[in-house]
Amino acid sequence: MSATDEMEDSAAPLIEHLTELRSRLIRSLLAFIVGMVICFTVWNPVFNFLTYPLCDALASRGQACDLQFIALEEGFFVAISISLLGGLMLSFPVISYQLWRFVAPGLYKSEKGAFLPFLIASPFMFFLGAAFAYYVITPLAFGFFLGFQQPGTLEAGTDSATQAAGILFQGSAKAYLNLTIKFIVAFGLCFQLPVLLTLMGKAGLVSARGLRGTRKYAMVGILIVAALATPPDVISQVILFAVVYGLYEVSIQLVARVERQREAKLRAEGLWDDEIHGEGVTDEADERE
Repeated sequence: MSATDEMEDSAAPLIEHLTELRSRLIRSLLAFIVGMVICFTVWNPVFNFLTYPLCDALASRGQACDLQFIALEEGFFVAISISLLGGLMLSFPVISYQLWRFVAPGLYKSEKGAFLPFLIASPFMFFLGAAFAYYVITPLAFGFFLGFQQPGTLEAGTDSATQAAGILFQGSAKAYLNLTIKFIVAFGLCFQLPVLLTLMGKAGLVSARGLRGTRKYAMVGILIVAALATPPDVISQVILFAVVYGLYEVSIQLVARVERQREAKLRAEGLWDDEIHGEGVTDEADERE
């Protein structure tokens, strides 16, 4: 076989893969567009749902829940923002399925069994993080922000022109929505930590011992994320730090479990060598940690 024939044979599979990738991307894009259109038709109920934490916080203070459109086109862009977020969430199962169909032919049966649970766990953990942000963090954050309001008062009786300036929340619908979406997306991504680290453990990129040894660096990183993802509210930041660090510890246990399963399988096949692999992942020192 000539060099030209070899190049043509190697190019053919590449073209087939690119064609398959294009097909999967088009289907994913169509699913996303359909999800966007559906969410655009019901953006008002979705917006009402997203504003419930704010309205509840205002109601507890005896205030009406009125958001404003600062710019003429702001209402349209609010609807578009909701459509983008909702379209992504509705189309995520289709996108995940298309990703699975693209990578599955190149995986062994054991690899398919290892990859599929992570594909299911990822959206579950995202929705769990989004629900935590909506039901726990946003009420605390909005209560903190609204606490800086003050009523306008006369300082020297009704005949005096001197008075303290009132500070009253008159929010922009677009600004509020952007803040709420930021919370939801940030917490959804933070809750991907166990999925990501366990998948990396499956691939042998991280180890339970290595994760234990980098606890102090992980704590600093989580503190930075908590400061960036939450408002300047100490309670919210402490809650986020505690939750994400708890997920980090859960990730260590999941990675250790993956390593124990890998060791047991290699021992059963006679491929495990203590001199090469060390003392294993279940040594007493690690267990005491």
